[in-house]
Amino acid sequence: MRFFGPALLALSIAAAPVALAQGQQARGDATYTSDLVTRWGKGVTPDNVWQSYPRPQLQRREWRNLNGLWDYAITAPAVARPQKMDGQILVPFPVESRLSRVARKLTPDQRLWYRRSFTIPANWAGQRIMLNFGAVDYASQVMVNGAPVGGHKGGSDPFGFDITDYLKPGDNEVMVQVADPTSAGTQPRGKQSLDPSGIWYTASSGIWQTVWIEPVPKLHIADVRATADIDRGVVEVDVALSNWAGDTDAVRLTASSKGKVIASTILRGNRHATLAIPDAHHWSPDDPFLYDLKAELISVRDPYAGQPERDRKAYDARFTLAETQRYAAAQPEGAVRDSVDSYFAMRKISVGQGPVRGQPVLLLNNKPLFHNGTLDQGWWPDGLLTPPSEEAMKSDLVFLMKAGFNMVRKHIKVEPARYYYDADRLGMMIWQDMPSGGGEDQFVAGTSQGQAIFPSSTMADHVDELGRMVGALRAFPSIVLWVVNNEGWGQFDSATLSKYVKGMDPSRLVNANSGWMDVAPGVSDVFDIHTYEDKPNVPARHADRAIVLGEYGGVGLPVKGHLWKPGKTLWSYQVAGGDGDYLSRYRVKMEEVVRQAKLHGLSAAVYTQTSDVEDEINGLLTYDRAQSKAKAEDLAKIAAPLWDAMP
Repeated sequence: MRFFGPALLALSIAAAPVALAQGQQARGDATYTSDLVTRWGKGVTPDNVWQSYPRPQLQRREWRNLNGLWDYAITAPAVARPQKMDGQILVPFPVESRLSRVARKLTPDQRLWYRRSFTIPANWAGQRIMLNFGAVDYASQVMVNGAPVGGHKGGSDPFGFDITDYLKPGDNEVMVQVADPTSAGTQPRGKQSLDPSGIWYTASSGIWQTVWIEPVPKLHIADVRATADIDRGVVEVDVALSNWAGDTDAVRLTASSKGKVIASTILRGNRHATLAIPDAHHWSPDDPFLYDLKAELISVRDPYAGQPERDRKAYDARFTLAETQRYAAAQPEGAVRDSVDSYFAMRKISVGQGPVRGQPVLLLNNKPLFHNGTLDQGWWPDGLLTPPSEEAMKSDLVFLMKAGFNMVRKHIKVEPARYYYDADRLGMMIWQDMPSGGGEDQFVAGTSQGQAIFPSSTMADHVDELGRMVGALRAFPSIVLWVVNNEGWGQFDSATLSKYVKGMDPSRLVNANSGWMDVAPGVSDVFDIHTYEDKPNVPARHADRAIVLGEYGGVGLPVKGHLWKPGKTLWSYQVAGGDGDYLSRYRVKMEEVVRQAKLHGLSAAVYTQTSDVEDEINGLLTYDRAQSKAKAEDLAKIAAPLWDAMP
């Protein structure tokens, strides 16, 4: 999304009174929260807030949700521990948000503290206890019963700590200290700003995704990575344990469909397996079929027992076909030690021949499929970075599918894992952006001839977060493409970063640069332009990659009673004169997209955007999702010719 341009228009709406967030007192550090509350936000309580298991691709049956009311305080950075807390905050909503019941600013020279007590269920005795966080923005230190248990830096990825050795009988106390420089720093943060305006939004600091505890054995399953290969009819599965495995530590994998076992095998811990999926049912937006996958940590009889030179034979067999075969035939002993439920899809995303000679297109399951998407910021007027509920989050996807979209570009924000879980089941393809970082002078312009310069430590932090994002999300089949850089915002060495992502996850496509500087033609799978003209410009043809409109559209329509800050200048690329004009402008743009798909081999188009966001009014939905600016059925009819553009 561009900062400025000839298509940008602005307008003002009459002012309306602004209500304070629930429990907020008038004070100098209060954030602006607006009157807007979503219908889901109105129903949020400490007892029902975000209750779903937060890690659907690695799910355990035993767990306890720690969302709800915590004590909080904001202090100077040198305070070792607050002597007095300032009040209560509703976790997992950012401290700046209305739904947090706090709505206070956190500055870079302050620290945000959280505190609550919890008990461990009696039937968890003898197990290790993990304390998990879905996401905390940005740098956090975690203490249990006054002792530091670990720290984390990064605002968008999950993390956790084994807190067993810090626990005591009865009540236990957890404290979390958070620092967040937001737009004063160079860390990845997306569109958060300490001075929100235009396309920059209110900062979201602190805990903003679910917190939970769960029991695990000392050696447990840490990661299950399933990658489908529809051409060979198999799914490749890596199972990583929490530590190194002994010769009798094994994992039993079982793939099933609607309760029927499709394939099963036993593998040594920390190893790879290939499961045959005969007559595979392919996943697509029209048919989002998923297979269940269970991983169980078990003990097996020593596969090398009684062998001459037993230790040497076992050592030499490591990571060989002989080892794979020996463990597949191993005999289980005793009870299951750990069990996680997961799932996978048999689907393939690639680039190949399309209907226009010489111009490759995006393929799904080896067939051309146009990606008709929206730019999706994922912001909410009451929860900011945190959706008010999973139902609210899912409602955006449902609306978009009814409106003729089959893809969402998740714009420089990482969502809670339940979002991708819902997309997997609904059949919505996702282009996942890496949240951008950098300072004002490190935002590369469209006319720039070089990329941004950062200290080595800053680059290392960015690469680390990029890798953790890919690692945390690559299990979700709905994600079909990674977007490494957006419009040069903090862009550095994008060719190397794209190779890194491609190396981590060769099963998906990579968009090195969405808009502006195209500096990785030999690495990026797509050539991506942003065009907010009345009729979108045509991307130049490329013989070795697909061409896409990474952003277009931007038709604004203010809806009275559904504006973030009435009386303030609003932001859009164009402003429609009413409902009819709005739909007419949308039709003109979409008809040009259809023309480009048919005549030029365009593979994808990303319309700006799903909903209004704060000052922006160019959404298909109002910011509170209470009203659509055009009927979903009308939007779908306009997009329908796209599906005739490819065989």
